Amino acid sequence: MRNALSVDVEDYFQVGAFEGVIDRADWETMPRRVEANTDRVIALFAEAGVKATFFTLGWVAERHPALIRRIAEAGHEVASHGWDHKRVFTMTADEFRADIASARVVLENASGQKVSGYRAPSFSIDQRTLWAHEVLAEEGYAYSSSVAPIAHDHYGWRSAPRFAWRPVEGAPLIELPVTTLELGRRRMAAGGGGFFRLLPYFVSNLAVRRANRDARPAIFYFHPWEIDPEQPRVPDAPMRSNLRHYTNLEAMRPKLLRLLRAHDWGRTDEVAAAEAARLA
Repeated sequence: MRNALSVDVEDYFQVGAFEGVIDRADWETMPRRVEANTDRVIALFAEAGVKATFFTLGWVAERHPALIRRIAEAGHEVASHGWDHKRVFTMTADEFRADIASARVVLENASGQKVSGYRAPSFSIDQRTLWAHEVLAEEGYAYSSSVAPIAHDHYGWRSAPRFAWRPVEGAPLIELPVTTLELGRRRMAAGGGGFFRLLPYFVSNLAVRRANRDARPAIFYFHPWEIDPEQPRVPDAPMRSNLRHYTNLEAMRPKLLRLLRAHDWGRTDEVAAAEAARLA
């Protein structure tokens, strides 16, 4: 079973955990590490022999167009992560449409690819923003991977389907929720990111195996900064944010390589197309 491997391309200072202590107006003054870290991710994928999708901020692509070209030239998919990591529920429908349009132009110009996939920053499409899927469908996106069907203090839509579904009646748009694991009555986030770093390896490995057992692909993600233990520490960040962001960075690369070698991985657009055919 082919699973979807993805990277949310943003820098360490752009994450949701630090949005309360780092102003967007200060981003230009911060030392950037996203290009070097993403190149390390490309090398990791080459070592593992896998292709993936890079959901990239327009802000990053505008400043590092050569990086976007390298991603595409290596055979990976370039997809949209919006412009500057604003959560969808902080925007109006018109603002969201403008946000994804700006990002798409920059990403397509840099990559030479048609951008057909989108992931909301911090999985911020939920029951408050049902209009977001409608906008994506109107703009011709083939798929979204923007829903986390869990309960979480930063995001989550617990009642959403756990596997691929069509969120807009009559439209071909597919939603590919990030993978979760159900243990008894408890549903856990197990599809990557901080959960993969913080929890034991067997949790995500089991989540992939169970999804595949049910003939469903797993949807997995991480960030380039998660394989960068030398990144600057952000002063004045809350203790919880520091724990979530910095724990186990040094162990992330070998842990990722182990998971990549244990399962079949590919680009999200390929998985979305297969799921669309299954739902037809």
